[in-house]
Amino acid sequence: MSLFSKLRNLGRNEAGAVVIETAFVVPVLAIMALGGVEASLIISRQNELQAAAAEAVAVTLSRTPQDESERNTLEAIIEHSTGLDAANVTLSKRFRCDSSPNLLSASTTCATTSVISEYIVINMRDTYTPVWSDFGIGRPINFDITRRVQIS
Repeated sequence: MSLFSKLRNLGRNEAGAVVIETAFVVPVLAIMALGGVEASLIISRQNELQAAAAEAVAVTLSRTPQDESERNTLEAIIEHSTGLDAANVTLSKRFRCDSSPNLLSASTTCATTSVISEYIVINMRDTYTPVWSDFGIGRPINFDITRRVQIS
């Protein structure tokens, strides 16, 4: 058999075509699947934090924290429901003078004739590191959720 006929027979052989096509398609499908799983985990964590913020607002409205110990109790409830560390959950009392857009940390800075509104500001921070950042793609995702609850 001549070299030309061997090459012609090799050109008609399609046995390895599926393997080559699979070699091109499988990595793309794997990356898409990984991306879908990671995106759903990111959305799930965002949803958990939003739900915890709604719960914190409801607890704050149902029993307004009057002093530091009650704010610490509310903070512990939020930490427990979200699984966040104490450093990632903060509650602070803020004040608004009349209809000013700014919230102040002390009511003494308002004029004596001002209507003073009190707020509890709930802040939650979290970081999610997707798997793909281990491969140098993207970076960790930071969540920062803040709620203001008027208590007077």
